[in-house]
Amino acid sequence: MDLTLDRPGEYLFVRRVSADTITVVDRDFHASLLLTPEQVVEDWPVTDAKAMSLADVETIAALKPEIVVIGTGERQVFPPAEVMAGFLRRGIGVEAMTSGSAARTYSLLSGEGRRVLVAFILPKQG
Repeated sequence: MDLTLDRPGEYLFVRRVSADTITVVDRDFHASLLLTPEQVVEDWPVTDAKAMSLADVETIAALKPEIVVIGTGERQVFPPAEVMAGFLRRGIGVEAMTSGSAARTYSLLSGEGRRVLVAFILPKQG
């Protein structure tokens, strides 16, 4: 699904989402990643939302988001309750949703100048 026709220019944006690929600006990613308006963290090792841990919360929190959107693929999958609570204890809002919805939410919040991070979980390749 294509998400934008115009380049906003002020932040890194998601152009396209598919089951196994996320396109940021004009670059395709085939492994899970973390995306903020300013940077991409490639090869994030999470391949299943149910397998997220408090260590993943620490990794994400180190990037100082105010809101975390977790894109879990074509179906919404919730991380373990301790992971969701880990974000909330740090004062970080968190939502899990399909990757398409996560990309749209990220784009909206980025366009508003919010400190948002989207964590796209892609299936392991091969």
